[in-house]
Amino acid sequence: MSQLPESLSPPPAFRHSRGWLVAALGWAYLRLGCWKLEGTFPQVSKVVTIVAPHTSNWDFPLGVALLFALELRASWLGKHTLFQGPFGWLFYRLGGIPVDRRSSHGVVEACVKAFDDAPALLLALAPEGTRKGVSHWKSGFHAIATAAHVPIMPVAFDFRTHVIHFLPLFHPTGNLEEDLPRLQALFRDIHGLRERPTE
Repeated sequence: MSQLPESLSPPPAFRHSRGWLVAALGWAYLRLGCWKLEGTFPQVSKVVTIVAPHTSNWDFPLGVALLFALELRASWLGKHTLFQGPFGWLFYRLGGIPVDRRSSHGVVEACVKAFDDAPALLLALAPEGTRKGVSHWKSGFHAIATAAHVPIMPVAFDFRTHVIHFLPLFHPTGNLEEDLPRLQALFRDIHGLRERPTE
């Protein structure tokens, strides 16, 4: 198992051991892809994490490998009907938060409630909301962070340099028109597996 720099060690509130074998598999995937980790993992108990750019299905296994390697507990959004069947408990256990995607307002409310109810929560989202390499981000993550009064942790997957960047913590002002360009600028030199289309 790889030695993790102290600066990248998640706070205890986000740690979730799945056993040494799972962690080792995560590190093995990162090593096979020659991935390096850079930056600092913020020592906070609640945060909205945005992962970008999202241009390929390969982003998902890379993200899972990162979670396994760091022994990290993270939550994600899932269609509310997934949590109503006989396997609903499993999706909850895997960190899922049920949302009704027919209403964007309902999604924000559900996430804010999750932050209010949990002593610690890392909610991971793709701000682009698609893997097509779009140049415009959705604003849901900003609305959630603002309403829940939590910071935003930008994480960049750079497939050109094979570096996963943990970028500085961002505290939203509540003004989307000011905050969004500042956040997007952090990813200006980051390259997804597929390049974004030119506007």
